[in-house]
Amino acid sequence: MKDDKSKSEIDILNELNKGIKMGMDSISNVLESVKDDDFKQILLSQYNRYNEILNKVDKNLQKFNKVPKELPAMQKMMGSIEVKLNTTSDNSISHIAEMMLQGTNMGIIKGIKLLHNNSDISDETKDILKEFVDYQEECIEILKKYL
Repeated sequence: MKDDKSKSEIDILNELNKGIKMGMDSISNVLESVKDDDFKQILLSQYNRYNEILNKVDKNLQKFNKVPKELPAMQKMMGSIEVKLNTTSDNSISHIAEMMLQGTNMGIIKGIKLLHNNSDISDETKDILKEFVDYQEECIEILKKYL
């Protein structure tokens, strides 16, 4: 039973790791299209906060002697291409904020599902998941101002 719980915990941490890295990659991919310095600073701040949460996830994975997984190269490349295509025709702040909102909403949904469907995880992992979801909800409120 303990092994199942550990595997579940590792799977959740890996999913969280993946979601955070996807968000960080998305921010990195749109930054070059952002011309507004204030909006760019907001995105950089979000990137840094995601990185702080990612460090907590990585430390938790290390407790299980696991190395955090990298996003598959193809997934990273496809994300980059998608952002470039989406910002080529419209690189307005409103459009970029909308793109970021869509990704952030997906992260919130995934995080809440992980919380609701895994009540047996450790309090530490639960706290990191809650922190991730709460922070993304804050990001939504900030990004909505730019629509």
